[in-house]
Amino acid sequence: MDFLISKAYAADAPQQGGGFEMLIMLGVFGVVFYFMIYRPQAKRAKEHKGLMEALSKGDEVLTQGGIVGKIAKVSAEKDFIVVSVAEGTELTVQKGAITAVLPKGTMKSL
Repeated sequence: MDFLISKAYAADAPQQGGGFEMLIMLGVFGVVFYFMIYRPQAKRAKEHKGLMEALSKGDEVLTQGGIVGKIAKVSAEKDFIVVSVAEGTELTVQKGAITAVLPKGTMKSL
């Protein structure tokens, strides 16, 4: 019955890899992590922070919930703004919930 099962021979002792190759791999993974994950996320966060600081009365904005409105009041001390959605309808929204500032006249075209 030996002809059905090939004999397994023990391989020579495995070569011990140096620690230097491991350090190079870790360095490569670190560089890939930085350029593909950390850097784009930090750029988006910086742009969003600049957007929130530049909000002013009269800007037409889009919230994360999909609500489009015009800023009626900006509180400098607090992190909230008042958004006018329709005539006589105002919502108080956190500044961080603003996704984009829309071009003037967007609300009229909707």
